[in-house]
Amino acid sequence: MNRHPFEPGKLIAGLVVLAVGLLYALDAAGEADLPPSAPLRPLVAGLCLAGLVSALTFGARLRRARRAERGRARGRAAWEEREERQERDEAAG
Repeated sequence: MNRHPFEPGKLIAGLVVLAVGLLYALDAAGEADLPPSAPLRPLVAGLCLAGLVSALTFGARLRRARRAERGRARGRAAWEEREERQERDEAAG
């Protein structure tokens, strides 16, 4: 099974939808007396929160990838500089 990155926004969205579904199930079973539109407010707020968390996660992963790429570029530049220095030393020596 292939591993995939953890997506906290999807976790939040799933938990919010599950909670709203539970509220509707309790209402249908007669355990709670809710107006039909009452669970919609937490649903909208929870999905907005999930979107915000997903955007922050994306930004953090993008920043980490860019930082890693800069590190690889510095490593390549150092490697090329070392090779040039060795070639110059071999030619002079």
